[in-house]
Amino acid sequence: MSLDPRTPMAQQHDAHRARQRRDRALAIGLSVLVVVGLVGFGSYLLLEKSEASDQEQAAPAGGAGASSEKPVEPADGPIAGLRTWDAAKLTRNHVTGNVAYPMKPPVGGDHNPVWMNCDGEVYKKALPDVNAVHSLEHGSVWVTYTDKAPEADVAKLAERVGRTPYSLMSPYEGQSGAIMLTAWGNQVTVDGADDPRVGRFFSKFVQGPQTPEPGAPCTGGLGAP
Repeated sequence: MSLDPRTPMAQQHDAHRARQRRDRALAIGLSVLVVVGLVGFGSYLLLEKSEASDQEQAAPAGGAGASSEKPVEPADGPIAGLRTWDAAKLTRNHVTGNVAYPMKPPVGGDHNPVWMNCDGEVYKKALPDVNAVHSLEHGSVWVTYTDKAPEADVAKLAERVGRTPYSLMSPYEGQSGAIMLTAWGNQVTVDGADDPRVGRFFSKFVQGPQTPEPGAPCTGGLGAP
């Protein structure tokens, strides 16, 4: 015997209302989950789109909008305008007097027994050819310039020489170009300090295969005149 004072009809009505409340609560909960999911998915798409846009902006532009900067030249590329001499014809005798070299600056030949110090030396005055040639024999690169060379280029080249063992630099009046680079049996005239041939020449000829006496010292010789 039921103790519920409500009539069977009222009991059924109340049970139906309870089911409706449960169904409504369930529907609301499901709706909230759907909305949250949609918001999260939309945020994910926006984030993906934003990251893709950032990557496109960070990537280098191609075609007509590409950067006008010059590409980096390889250090081992060809050296346009390079002049070379037959090493077999460049004599290497030690002499105490002057030598009449057929080119300016000289690229080799007989020379003084004492070399110019060439451990990244930047000289402000002209050097004796006979001592500088001995430095070339030890595998150094000799940078020379006239008063026609721009001061900015001279300063940049001096900085390079100063950090490069087996190199030296000095003014040299009477040479054909404003800036010239010389190694034993090799020589080139360059347009300036930023000419890519400068890096190539240093890379190839500082203690390069042309060196008659590889490993010979660049210190302990003659200092600034």
